[in-house]
Formats: sequence, C-alpha cells, structure tokens
Amino acid sequence: MHNQTQSQPMPAQTKIAIIGAGFGGLAMAIRLLQSNINDFVILEKANEVGGTWRENQYPGAACDVQSHMYSLSFAPKSDWSKRYAEAPEIFKYIQDLITDHDLEKYCQFNCEVLATEYNEQSCDWKLILNNEQTLIAQFVVFASGPLHVPHIPHIKGIEKFQGKVFHSSQWDHQYDLSGKNVASIGTGGSAIQYIPEIAPKVKQLYVFQRTAAWVIPRDERQYLNVEKELFKKLDWFRKLHRARLYWSNESRVVPIVQPAVMKYTQKLAEVFIRFQVKDKKLAQKLTPDYIMGCKRILVSNKYYPAFNRSNVELVTEAIQELTENSIITQDGQKRTIDCLIYGTGFITDPRIYLKSFHCIGEHGQELKDAWKDGAESYYGISTKGFPNLFQLLGPNTVLAHNSVIFMIESQVNYILQMIQLVKQTHNNAIVVKDQAQDQFNQKVQKLLDGTVWQSGCVSWYQQDGGKNFALWPTYTWKYWLQTKKLNPADFRLLSQSKRNRAA
Repeated sequence: MHNQTQSQPMPAQTKIAIIGAGFGGLAMAIRLLQSNINDFVILEKANEVGGTWRENQYPGAACDVQSHMYSLSFAPKSDWSKRYAEAPEIFKYIQDLITDHDLEKYCQFNCEVLATEYNEQSCDWKLILNNEQTLIAQFVVFASGPLHVPHIPHIKGIEKFQGKVFHSSQWDHQYDLSGKNVASIGTGGSAIQYIPEIAPKVKQLYVFQRTAAWVIPRDERQYLNVEKELFKKLDWFRKLHRARLYWSNESRVVPIVQPAVMKYTQKLAEVFIRFQVKDKKLAQKLTPDYIMGCKRILVSNKYYPAFNRSNVELVTEAIQELTENSIITQDGQKRTIDCLIYGTGFITDPRIYLKSFHCIGEHGQELKDAWKDGAESYYGISTKGFPNLFQLLGPNTVLAHNSVIFMIESQVNYILQMIQLVKQTHNNAIVVKDQAQDQFNQKVQKLLDGTVWQSGCVSWYQQDGGKNFALWPTYTWKYWLQTKKLNPADFRLLSQSKRNRAA
C-alpha cells in the first residue's frame, strides 16, 4: 500500500502541478519523466493513488473495457488474469506503476487543491491547498477525472432512517449484509455489478429502478498461462492482441452514429434479456424503452439472472419517503429495510462538481462561469482564457465505445507538445485561441447530431437542456490523428515581458 507518510516536503514552486493520482495523473507523470522533465508534483486528495479504482472497491467491481486495452501502452502488463479485469487487479496495476517508475517521491498525499489562480504578470498559477500551503506552478494538469464526486439523491425522510446508508463508491466492508433487508437505488454501471454479488447473502434485496439499462453479455474468459507467457516474451504478440481489441471496440461506433444499424443490435439484446429472465413480465420491466446506446451500455452476465432469485424484487414505483426502518413508494407500499445502498453514480456536470473549487483565469474569469452554458474546451485539453491549464478527459473526450486510456495517452502527448512549444519559443504560457475552440466545438456538436446519444433519452452525457458535453462523437483514431501534431497557429503564446503577445 502506498499510504505512507510524506517522504518529501512540499516545494514552494514547481514547473508542473498534476492534480490527481489516478490513471491520468500517473500517465502524465511517467511521460514527463520519459521526456526528461522531473520538475513536477502530483497532488492527491486521498492518502494513496488509484483514483476511481481506489474509491470503487464494492463487491464485483470490474472494468467494462478489456484489460489489455485498459492499461498504458508505455507501461504494459502481460499477465492480466482475464479478459475484463476486476477492481483489485486494476488497483494493483496502478500501485505497481508507482513502484516501477519511482513516482512516490513526486506524490503529495492528503493534499487537496481548493483553488487555483492565474497570475497574468508572471504567467503562472498559484494553487491553494487544504493544509494552508500554497504552491506556484507554471503549468497545471487537471487529472481529477470526471467520475469522482458521488451523486447522492435527496430522499425525503433520510434523516429519520435508523439503518445503514452508503454509496457504492464508499462501500462499508465492515458492515455485514448477511440476512439483512437491503434497498439498492439505481441500475447504472456500479449497481449492475454489486447486485448479483450481494443477492445470495442478503435476506431480501429491493432493486429500485427509475430507468432500465441495456446490459449485454461479457466475455469472462481467463487468460491461459501459455497466452500470458507469449504476451511476456513476444512483445509483437501482445501488441497484436491489443490492436485486435482496439479495432473491435472501434467498430462499435457504426451503430452509434447510425441509429438504424443499432436497432438490429438492440433486437439481440432484447433476446438476451428474455433468455436470462424467466418471468416474462419482469423481463419487460427490465427492457429499456429508449434506443440502445443513448445511455451507457453496460456489460454483465450475472445481472439479469439475479432477478430469478426469490429474494430479489424489482421495484419500478418511485420512492416517496423513508421512515426509521422502511422505504415507502408512491403507491403507498411499505418495505422494511436495514440498509440502503446508493448505486446512483457520480455527478458528471463540471459546473456542479467544480462548485466548491475556484479556478480563476485571465481577466479574473472563473472556470465555472466560463462553463455556465456548458463545459467546452479544445480537444478536452485547453480552455480559452485559461493559459497553461490543461485537462485530461475534459469536455467531449469521454468514450462510450472504447478505452479512455487511449484518449488519455493522446492528451498527455499533446500537453507535452504544448509545454515544449512554450520552451522552444522562449515564452512563459500557452492558451488556445477563442476562434479555434469555438470552431472545434461547433464541429463536435454537429457530429453529435443524428447519433443515438441525441435520440431522446436523458443521460449523464448531457447537461440540462440536452447538450452533450461528455462524449467524443466519432472514432478515437480520428482524435489520435487530430491531436498527434500540435498546430501552433491554434494558440496564443504569452510571455512575462511582452504580455498577451499574439503567436
């Protein structure tokens, strides 16, 4: 475990401050070292690395992207145990990255960034930290990821409830669910994984579903020892395997951008539900009423069969309130419960999860004000008015069909080019031009038109009003190609002596 006491005192100044020690932050750090840049600090609010995979340790937690695609191409792992790794194995991989690349000395744990402010005179950022310290950094990399603030809906009477309550990302492993009556709210990515795991233990499980999710089968195959040996000994063999996974994932874009094609895929998914759920009426309730892909498609072989158990009940009535020991639905039905689990996912709208975080750019502009009509940036990396502030998996770069690690790697390489351009031109800061960002976002929104994501359902990909601020709307190879080489004409370069000089 890497939750040791601090090995290094916090420097007063650094070239690059990386916020977050999850996949993105560590990928950035490793690539900086590979580029002979070691003047950086990784600021982590928790006491160890891991991001999503440190937080989400609920029963059955696993990744819905294949293991060999869900790892860094420049830090490969040849001995993944199975096609889709579970949380402990991914978490271990992340911890190994720290050891293998000697990143411990760059990490500052229990160190939360409360605010950042850009100084136009000195072209750098001042970071205000929770331990009353400040840090001056020329560049800031936001690697805190879009999924880290638990979404906890307010339920009337929750303060009266005497039982146990927790969110799936804050799972209480000390609490024994055996023989308990449990209510689980939500049927998203986390819920479909823990429901089948806890169902055999509990006395009664009530699954509260607002909207059904499309769940497709998962290839649960273990890797054979001979395969692991080949991956280890023959690098081309491992790369070939990874490439095959990549292109099979990429092919999933076709039905997404052509909803007519998706209807055929959807028929197969409907057959899968009917095949797995014995009760016809129940199968109907578990079948979504929107086009497949409009919300995130989930993968599990165990979710639907859990509803064949006599101690699992699907509840589609809305929740009215909680009492000391029960949950009441709007039809007046009262169900006694000992424990309530929120499987309600995360707040994804940056305007909300940045609420308590101040980020002030040029001319005193707040990032959340810049994003009040919706989060926008240039390739999810650079935002106009915020020089030297870079983001990983920023607006419109999350994926619904392939590995976000692929996107992170493209973004990390792009950020390195931006840092290098500043150095080569003897400037101090770089920021995307307004026009470049605006044109890029018009293009993205145009590409989203006519896709399944805009086909009428409400999903976490959208903000109020329906604008999709989360997803990259087409093939990831196109993103890779477009970010492979930076175009200096898209940026303004700034220096301390000749402030706001155009590039």
